[in-house]
Amino acid sequence: MKQLDVPSAGENGKPAKVPAAARPRASVEVDYWALLEAIEDYAIFLLDPSGRIVSCNAGGHKLTGYSEQEIVGEHFSRFYTEEAVARDWPAYELQQASLTGRFEDEGWRKRKDGTTFWSNVVITSMRNDAGILTGFAKITRDLSAQREYVEALRQSEERFRLLVDCVKDYAIFMLDPQGYVVSWNSGAARIKGYTREEIVGRHFSTFYVPEEAAAGKPARELAIARQIGHVEDEGWRVRKDGTTFWANVVITAVHDESNRLRGFAKVTRDLTERRQREELERSGERMRQFLATLAHELRNPLAPVRNAIGVMQLETGVSPTLARSRDLIDRQVTHLTRLVDDLLDVGRIMSNKVELRLGRVDLSEVMARAIEAARPFTDAHEQRVVQHMPDESVIVRGDMTRLVQVLQNLLHNAAKFSPVGSAIEVAARIDYHMAVLEVRDAGCGIPVRSLDRIFELFAQEKDGQNSGEGGLGIGLTLCKSLVEMHGGSIIASSEGPGCGSTFTLSLPLAAAPPEATGDEANAANTEVGPLRILLVDDNRDSADSLAMLLELKGHEVRIAYEGEQAVQVAPRFVPHLAVIDIAMPKMDGYQTIAALRAMPELSQTLYAAMTGFGHASDRKRTREAGFHAHLVKPVGLELFDALLADVEARRSGRGRG
Repeated sequence: MKQLDVPSAGENGKPAKVPAAARPRASVEVDYWALLEAIEDYAIFLLDPSGRIVSCNAGGHKLTGYSEQEIVGEHFSRFYTEEAVARDWPAYELQQASLTGRFEDEGWRKRKDGTTFWSNVVITSMRNDAGILTGFAKITRDLSAQREYVEALRQSEERFRLLVDCVKDYAIFMLDPQGYVVSWNSGAARIKGYTREEIVGRHFSTFYVPEEAAAGKPARELAIARQIGHVEDEGWRVRKDGTTFWANVVITAVHDESNRLRGFAKVTRDLTERRQREELERSGERMRQFLATLAHELRNPLAPVRNAIGVMQLETGVSPTLARSRDLIDRQVTHLTRLVDDLLDVGRIMSNKVELRLGRVDLSEVMARAIEAARPFTDAHEQRVVQHMPDESVIVRGDMTRLVQVLQNLLHNAAKFSPVGSAIEVAARIDYHMAVLEVRDAGCGIPVRSLDRIFELFAQEKDGQNSGEGGLGIGLTLCKSLVEMHGGSIIASSEGPGCGSTFTLSLPLAAAPPEATGDEANAANTEVGPLRILLVDDNRDSADSLAMLLELKGHEVRIAYEGEQAVQVAPRFVPHLAVIDIAMPKMDGYQTIAALRAMPELSQTLYAAMTGFGHASDRKRTREAGFHAHLVKPVGLELFDALLADVEARRSGRGRG
């Protein structure tokens, strides 16, 4: 750059204004430098051949924080970080600018106050007419904001990429505009079975069933997404191994800033389990509607037939043949009426519309009523029912009408599969703190393969059934459902064909009324009122002995010998306290409490873990699982007293349950 000739001063010492056309070259250069001097967004420096600053514009002062007096004459390396100066980077920049005429770089630079900024730097060498280096022009721009934006965008894209890649429940991948796979996340690999290397570069029509691919469905979906932005579909898709799954698919068109199509984002979700569940629910609903409709339609013709039989029974002097025919019709109508009632009850149970009226029920009364109700059927087969009751009363908590219905169905079942003139035994006892009722017959027996399935809806065992004694196969299903609603269980056993059958029904005993046993017991009962306590323990002796102890203290106790049974009993019993053994087979204590805490009926229940492990880590785990207390076996009586007092205090504080 040539030396600038400064024009003579005018008024106030300022350069005199000269018309542009009449100005000499030096005057134009002065105006040009005045223009550069006024620029604030760029720092513009003139350096001598050694790199010392000759001049600096307003942008340089603003960016670096140095005044004219502070910076002119100083070496430009003072703008560089210590690390850059140590590796002699400023000298390298001047060297490259001198050799090539221009050098550009981006990096950290330093202000007067020591703070740094990310800058773009362009250094241009200046030579005179003889080609001799006279200095350098250095232009610096602060790119800190742009760098932060770019870095934030990069980090955002990286986080998004990691997020997408880590998603395993959804197949998320990109297609190019022609539909070829260009990216592949771990969810896609899990759902579709292809690795990234196997699928990238292949057309996405690979995932469609052959008939849909041949019909051009993949191309149509891309065309719709291209036209309206996205397309959603549900249908069968194909995995690498050839198996199919029901998928929800969303394809979204991806455009750049100029609205040019860059490709498609495709998200696929495996909904096979949901589809199967919905199909089962629809099938169940159709079955419930069918049963309800069938039962109601069958009731309409039964009423007049029953009335006609009543009229016939009032007639006197009928012939023996007519009397036998009348009684035969009466028996069959009674049987048909019972089948219709069973159909209605099964429909109600499947729709969760059965409500039990629970109370203290004596099993001897249940037995007497059921035998009387089944008498027309057993008398028709010339069979007798033999009762076995213990000396003491067996009291359960149940619905009298429903329990009579259960036992009556079992007696009907026994009579139907037993020889004419045989005996059916009904026995009651107390076993493992449960009321047990057995119905034994000497009939055809049950094959081992059928012992479990006979409780399924519409399942029937035809072998050995008396001629003409048909049925719908719903009686035992109804019995099982009603018993489980009472918190009990029912099982069938048989030594095999021709060896008879036994149906064993277990029901929870009703809690005995609390009895005063002295001043201490009265004081204890005054302190802690009767509580409903659920014991869940696969160790029967442990559970039974603890239940006896708690009942002596006046509490109402239910026992579940496994987690599954607890899940069935709990919502009907609604315990104040659930004591759950941790180490149980099938469904352990952690799975059990998770299932119970999910029940809205048990929102006020407190939970105590019972285990043989008492390490701090064990207590931490039970606390995290939702247990309020951790009891280590064997549990001292004082610990139980303290726990029950705490339960009572919490219950009283929020209102009695």
